[in-house]
Amino acid sequence: MGRYFASIFYFLFLVFASCEDTEKSSKNTTQHTPTTAISGTDSIPDKAVNTTKDPSRKIETKTDEGKTLVQEELIPFLTQYGKENKENRVKIITRFGEIEVLLYNDTPLHRANFIYLVKKGYFNNTFFHRVAKGFVIQGGNSDNRVTSQKRNENGNYLIPGEFDTGHKHSRGAFSAAKYAEQNVSKASSPYEFFIVQSNRGAHHLDNDHTVFGRVTKGMDVVDVIAEQEVGEGEWPHRNIHIKMEIID
Repeated sequence: MGRYFASIFYFLFLVFASCEDTEKSSKNTTQHTPTTAISGTDSIPDKAVNTTKDPSRKIETKTDEGKTLVQEELIPFLTQYGKENKENRVKIITRFGEIEVLLYNDTPLHRANFIYLVKKGYFNNTFFHRVAKGFVIQGGNSDNRVTSQKRNENGNYLIPGEFDTGHKHSRGAFSAAKYAEQNVSKASSPYEFFIVQSNRGAHHLDNDHTVFGRVTKGMDVVDVIAEQEVGEGEWPHRNIHIKMEIID
């Protein structure tokens, strides 16, 4: 009988544990995917180990056709993908509401990569994992194993910076996070993005991060997200899940 009640208790424990939707312990590092830092005076020091700091290195990545690319083939691949997939509007769905984003055509590599990831479903079940009120909200990561698995399957690559357009980090700017260390070319993370929430903008980031879009609807949702309570590393206490769709 004692074993029976012990088994019931263990089963209930697992059920409740699986339903948890809160910030994971900072001591649990086995499920965390590499994080990226936003440079400048408001940045978080980048403690992640990234072996792809130099975008010229031959790093293998897989396309949706299952082929293997090296980093130096990434530009031709994204260029061709961009020609065949011209969408430039996405919707970010959260429990607080929806955010609509226009991706710039004059940052073609970043646009093509983002559309590619949206269509593959990468961003679904990632989080707004960093909330810095009065500065930015940052998304595209999570502490779920599935996110790490998706990154491993898709590839560990970097997007060359696209700074010639002159887009600025004004309020509502949609920009790419990047690894802060050993990244002299200022190449972007393919997976993480941030939205400038500050009314003053974040112009110390100009020409340091690639702005490749802007919020066209839902800045009120961005402001609500920016108000959420956060813990270590500005990670929200309650996870802010993302679902992302292409707007036709």
